[in-house]
Amino acid sequence: MHAYCMKCRKKREVKDPKAVKMKNGSPATKGVCHVCGTKVYRIGKG
Repeated sequence: MHAYCMKCRKKREVKDPKAVKMKNGSPATKGVCHVCGTKVYRIGKG
């Protein structure tokens, strides 16, 4: 799975992805950028 990293300013692979639900019930994925270690968040099903 890939997500946009705000620090690298590129799409990066997500390390340790975890499926979560937002307050409105929509699916999302949380994880960590494998290059710089910044938290990344992707809305929608992966």
